[in-house]
Amino acid sequence: MMRDRLNSAVYDLKRSAIREFAKLAKETPGCISLTLGEPDFNTPDPVAEQAKASLDAHETHYIENNGLRELRERIARFETEKNGFGCDQSQVIVTAGATEALLVALMGIIEPGDEIVVPTPAFVLYEEIVKLCRGVPVHMDISGSGFRITADMLESVITDRTKGIVLNSPNNPTGTILDKESLRAVHDAALKHDIFVICDDVYRQLIYTDGYHSFTEFKDVRDRTLLVQSFSKPYAMTGWRMGYLIAAPDIKERLELIHQFSVVSTPAPFQKAAIAALDFDPVELKDTYSRRRAYMLGRLRAMGLDVPEPQGAFYMFPDIGKYGIDSATFCRRMIAEAGLAATPGSCFGSDDHIRLTYCYSDGQLKEGLDRLESFIRTLEVK
Repeated sequence: MMRDRLNSAVYDLKRSAIREFAKLAKETPGCISLTLGEPDFNTPDPVAEQAKASLDAHETHYIENNGLRELRERIARFETEKNGFGCDQSQVIVTAGATEALLVALMGIIEPGDEIVVPTPAFVLYEEIVKLCRGVPVHMDISGSGFRITADMLESVITDRTKGIVLNSPNNPTGTILDKESLRAVHDAALKHDIFVICDDVYRQLIYTDGYHSFTEFKDVRDRTLLVQSFSKPYAMTGWRMGYLIAAPDIKERLELIHQFSVVSTPAPFQKAAIAALDFDPVELKDTYSRRRAYMLGRLRAMGLDVPEPQGAFYMFPDIGKYGIDSATFCRRMIAEAGLAATPGSCFGSDDHIRLTYCYSDGQLKEGLDRLESFIRTLEVK
């Protein structure tokens, strides 16, 4: 069969459980879904209006591969002034969301057999992209250390084949943030072992606590830091598929070729719209998520569920281990018996948890949590 002659890397890939359970929820009449990280807000009007203006001005032709220079300059200024990550427009590649930025970064650094350290729980995309690039994902469980990374942890997983580590802070699925000591441990390991650090900071603008720090603040490791960002979450632009990758000039000069030969460039009419997004303050969205976060956290803890307090993003990761059911079974039963969909923790490398998303309407969250409470009460009775 010709299927047997495909690139062997595709046979090890897994479908996203997030999408599978969201699909199952849609197919179940009356089911409430708290699966996707999909903001319930519309894209801000100034952003949408700029896209319309670009279409009206017939800005629909080829642009530079790395994105409109005006956008790259705005991105560099945004990262330099707002986030303290000093960079120049020449270091920026405008990508098809954070997903393509991750693919470009990992494909650019991985040789067959290279290992990439992934602190878990973690977004499933990292493992699948690493495997697609013929690398080896190495899971480093940080759930038992209060979601902190230590030097000892790193030394226990780093080998002579380690090429990099992926950091996601705030984290999907837990919403937790890596503290300064964790970042310092990674910094020291990156210097000691000459490894890359891929910073997936897509939830950086959705933080509900003071004192946040990103790995990108370390100036002495800029040569091995790859910053991944997205417009999707803070600006409710998930369907626009716009993001960016920033790397040191000599690294970016090679990575941009992967981008060029895969997508050519991102859509021309969205370039100035993305500039408008960076000029927009998403405080209303963040304040709404913060309020919903407090509500969901209170409800889950009142149900007797152990859940780490999210400091960013819009996810919660309650522990369902005490019910003695694997997370996929738990979620399938909850859809069938209670009409509520969540994402199994096994999708993120932690089978005794489920992920709930609180970027949905207040009414949807209340009804969803009511259904969750009723469902776990039936498990407790049994």
